[in-house]
Amino acid sequence: HVQLVESGGGLVQPGGSLRLSCAASGFPLKDYTIAWFHQAPGKEREAVSCISVSGGDTYYADSVKGRFTISRDNTKNTVYLQMNSLKPEDTAVYYCAADRGACSAYPADFDSWGQGTQVTVSS
Repeated sequence: HVQLVESGGGLVQPGGSLRLSCAASGFPLKDYTIAWFHQAPGKEREAVSCISVSGGDTYYADSVKGRFTISRDNTKNTVYLQMNSLKPEDTAVYYCAADRGACSAYPADFDSWGQGTQVTVSS
């Protein structure tokens, strides 16, 4: 059974940082492309970042380029999203997703999802 669990969300002031983790169980994360999506209330789920199986290719939404960094530690079966210089508009539930295909910005391309972790950026 494929399972992804996100953690690391919380309340942070504008300009602050958080590191999200996406831990996998039941399958070797190293064989999967992993993406982070976020969804704000009343809005569609949007792609934030993606990392290829090798880790050599990474992609970022324009809104987070230069502020967020995605990485993977296959020895820990975990993918991370380091979020710096956070803005109120980053407030959303963040989900990680896994698929055997290439990176994609479309949620429908991902087979497995975590339950999400809330990120709130507010003073």
